[in-house]
Amino acid sequence: MTMAVDEPAPDFALTNQHGETVTLSQFRGAKNVVLVFYPFAFSGVCTGELRELRDRYEELSDDTTELLALACDHMFSLRAFADRDGYEFSLLSDFWPHGAVAQAYGVFDESMGCARRTTVIVDRRGIVRWRVDNDISMSRSVDDYRQILSGMH
Repeated sequence: MTMAVDEPAPDFALTNQHGETVTLSQFRGAKNVVLVFYPFAFSGVCTGELRELRDRYEELSDDTTELLALACDHMFSLRAFADRDGYEFSLLSDFWPHGAVAQAYGVFDESMGCARRTTVIVDRRGIVRWRVDNDISMSRSVDDYRQILSGMH
């Protein structure tokens, strides 16, 4: 099942790299949420994408928008990844049950055991307003996120 635009986004509770529980519903009524699903911590394209998100964090995360990155890696791997590269936003672990949130969003790659390279933007009401799916080897454009978010503020 693929999560479609204008559908309610499935809620989730995942642990970030600091061991804190983060839910999608905690932002309902307060913030839009950019969900960045990525295949693997420490891999080349994923590292490049997350470093760009780090470098442009203030453009994407403010009093109206929250940036969350999700992978099927273990929390401890995500902590090492965040510490190495200085990621201040939450890296959420969809490790166990393995890929359950990625599956709920229709972005789990069964053959590789990881999330696909997908971004979903959820509005304050919990409705999917935009999504983009990229090939595993192709990075996404932060400018696309900014353009969509500019119409949601």
